[in-house]
Amino acid sequence: MNRYPIWKYAIILIALAVGALYALPNLFGESPAVQVSSAKVAFKVDSSTLAKVEEALKAAGLTPDQVTLDSGSIKARFSNTESQLKAKDAIQKTLNPDPANPPYVVALNLLSRSPAWLTALRASPMYLGLDLRGGVHFMLQVDMQAALTKKVESLAGDIRTSLREKNVRHSGINRSAQTIEIRFRDLQALNAAKVVLQDQFPDLQSVDAPDGTEFKLTASIKPVSARSVQDQALKQNITTLHNRINELGVAEPVIQQQGLDRIVVQLPGVQDTAKAKDILGRTATLEVRMVDESSEARAAESGSGVVPFGSERFLERNAQPVIVKKQVILTGDNLTDAQPGFDSQTQEAVVNLTLDAKGARIFRDVTRESVGKRMAIVLFEKGKGEVVTAPVIRSEISGGRVQISGRMTPMEATDTALLLRAGSLAAPMEIIEETTIGPSLGAENIAKGFNSVTWGFVAVAVFMCMYYMLFGVFSSVALGFNLLLLVAVLSMLQATLTLPGMAAMALVLGMAIDANVLINERVREELRNGASPQAAIHAGYDRAWATILDSNVTTLIAGLALLAFGSGPVRGFAVVHCLGIMTSMFSGVFFSRGLVNLWYGRQKKLKSVSIGTIWRPESDDTAKLN
Repeated sequence: MNRYPIWKYAIILIALAVGALYALPNLFGESPAVQVSSAKVAFKVDSSTLAKVEEALKAAGLTPDQVTLDSGSIKARFSNTESQLKAKDAIQKTLNPDPANPPYVVALNLLSRSPAWLTALRASPMYLGLDLRGGVHFMLQVDMQAALTKKVESLAGDIRTSLREKNVRHSGINRSAQTIEIRFRDLQALNAAKVVLQDQFPDLQSVDAPDGTEFKLTASIKPVSARSVQDQALKQNITTLHNRINELGVAEPVIQQQGLDRIVVQLPGVQDTAKAKDILGRTATLEVRMVDESSEARAAESGSGVVPFGSERFLERNAQPVIVKKQVILTGDNLTDAQPGFDSQTQEAVVNLTLDAKGARIFRDVTRESVGKRMAIVLFEKGKGEVVTAPVIRSEISGGRVQISGRMTPMEATDTALLLRAGSLAAPMEIIEETTIGPSLGAENIAKGFNSVTWGFVAVAVFMCMYYMLFGVFSSVALGFNLLLLVAVLSMLQATLTLPGMAAMALVLGMAIDANVLINERVREELRNGASPQAAIHAGYDRAWATILDSNVTTLIAGLALLAFGSGPVRGFAVVHCLGIMTSMFSGVFFSRGLVNLWYGRQKKLKSVSIGTIWRPESDDTAKLN
């Protein structure tokens, strides 16, 4: 009646082993560290870079606990944050003599002290939020003028298309700063163009004036529309940052607007701050343009001439110059997906792009009309353009699938795909402030938070043992197993534990013991009604299950509502709350019954159980079963 089959005990043992294994890394803590990674393709992080870092630390009189080179980055561990900050300054001066053009990313980090064998099993400690451990704080400045310039560039292309569709002839369309200049040979074409602008481009205001023998129409964005463009650029950048951080796997980030042109990013519990800084600081946008193949452009490429009007000079990855027309055919806005991969013929790392319907149509038309010409794919990062590839168009390309390559490493292809997939930035951004946030509540309050969980657990365990005797011991062991499982699950999910999360953990302990209280009282009731001890144990667990399930499901629904509609600290509370309810149902019923069955189940002639005092008010007698 009260015996578990072997497979149920096997499940309990496996859960206990896995829980202990993945909760173990939280006992080792973390050490302050400085992480160095490459910011440019031409600069590799290798053994020579490692030697420079070690020399810089030695010159500064700093002795790191450990300096390692792995996964393309250098990590130097220190015993305290004071040494960490001094080391960062020393390494920064050595590796980045020109702060305006740094070849390496030097960032603060916190690394787990877990043994190598635990790390090999992918057992990592759970993240702690800004209010417990701190994290990284970035202040980003958005270049609003660049947002307006980009919008004007896009409008210039749209105007060119609209005038062609309306058969309005012009002598040329040029962008000058944040204005668009259109020239006409006669007054009739000028008036027709003004009608097109008025009907199709309400965000533009225009003035016209004679210009020699021609007429010039100058269009600019209206002040109200300019403000709207800047607001949209800021919102799009915030959305893009959310996407990028989600790609990095950072839990519970804080991304919010500050002022008119700044964004604050706080990454609580982030492990790889160097990677985060690199991804956030990069402003990758993609543009497809045609290569200028005129004789003047060829001369400019060789260095013997000037760049023709209406074209720009960029460098390929092999440092060869390419003259590219300013007219943009496609942008990153037309991308729906970007994934890294390998070329089936050359086995080179590539990025596979998927265009939307509009982009696929434009790309098909351009490639059909430009067979034999070169098309450049330009990647802009931090305001600087680089030609990733400039192939010759051999035939029409349809279907909306494009492959770009250009001597990229697999890591570069992955990063480029991430940036493009996350969405293009509406305007370039620059990190103007980077700080490491210390625990906002202080070490004393953090200790109080952990102590509240510890002493709450002890108080509940002592009460249960005194009131329910041996069954109280079983309940206390099940409660400890529940806490172990909860920490293990949080660690496996790499969730961020905040102070509200700790409050939820303390609440879960109280809720978890409710199940055992219901079971124990139900067993007492069966004993009070005259049932045998074995029958009382069986009926107590079976009949209490429905009540336990009902109360936990209703509480779980409330937790899911908090998770769905809450934000920030509320979500942190909800995550621990929901996970704790699920682990408590397993430990409070399945695990605790396994302990009871193991202790009492094999006793066929069981006469008594240790469950405390059972009152029988109907006979006004009491019996204590031990």
